[in-house]
Amino acid sequence: MPPPFALTRRHALRALSAWLAPAALHATAAAGDASEGPAECVIPAKAGGGFALTCALARDALQAVRPARVPLAQRYLPGGIGAVAFDRIASGQLGGPGTLVAFSSGSLLNLAQGRFGPHPPSAVRWIATLGTDYGVVAVHRDSPYRRLQDLLAALRQDPSRVVFGAGGTVGSQDWVKAALLVRAAGGAAKAMRFVSFEGGGDALGALQGKHVDAFPGDAAEALQAIAGGAPLRLLAVLSETRLVGALTGVPTAREQGVDIVWPTVRGLYLSANVPDAAVRAWTTAFAEATAAPGYAALRERHSLYPFALTGAALDNYVQARIKAYQQLAEELGLRRWKP
Repeated sequence: MPPPFALTRRHALRALSAWLAPAALHATAAAGDASEGPAECVIPAKAGGGFALTCALARDALQAVRPARVPLAQRYLPGGIGAVAFDRIASGQLGGPGTLVAFSSGSLLNLAQGRFGPHPPSAVRWIATLGTDYGVVAVHRDSPYRRLQDLLAALRQDPSRVVFGAGGTVGSQDWVKAALLVRAAGGAAKAMRFVSFEGGGDALGALQGKHVDAFPGDAAEALQAIAGGAPLRLLAVLSETRLVGALTGVPTAREQGVDIVWPTVRGLYLSANVPDAAVRAWTTAFAEATAAPGYAALRERHSLYPFALTGAALDNYVQARIKAYQQLAEELGLRRWKP
């Protein structure tokens, strides 16, 4: 018969094993589901712009449906309005199952022009769109331009009279919005003055300081600035029809005789080198988050409108938009950038 201490030790080990088993199973499950473990959302620009808004919404949406998960960390990686982050992800210098990167329609426009380096769209895995923003034309509250037609009248007289300031360089989506306004006034994009900033936050700061005359940016970042006390006036929103919520009183460009529509879809991508299981896990996580009953209110708090895609539908959308942007770039005389 075994000594008493042996029985005691055996019982203790059994009890410990029974207590640890559920925890071990949970840890194993979490390790196999990248969307449940520690993760980060890379913001490929400086603070205050739409990429930061995207990552904040992603964090809040996941936390709402999975309150026990570790909050999605935020990390800034500015450079080329997304170019540096895309290159590092596509080349394998950065990324893993827990590294998401924010993108927008502007990212797809840059890809269409080859401005993200020698990488095709398939160099990343497109995970989800969280909503859509819309372009706006904003000026300082003290600006002499009180209507969109006032701005166009100045552009007709001399395109160089108006100094546009926004995120990105020549060929970026904000530059394209400005170029479309100049074209609507009968001018050439090459004649306009455009000051480039590393993100919408810096551009809005310049507008507040009256260093630029007009901001052809996005509604969400402009509304955030206004909520923070920025003295801005919105001349137009670049949507098909007038929007609800905070933009109810802002006329569309179409209402004012200027046929420009510019939706800015916001979403997330992963490295193409991550396991398929991680892609499925994140796709499921965001499909669940964007379908949750409280998501609409959360999205609205981030000043975005409905546009949620995942999986094949998102892949098809990306390909279609890149094709459309390539055609638009040709129309505006933009040459395909070669690294």
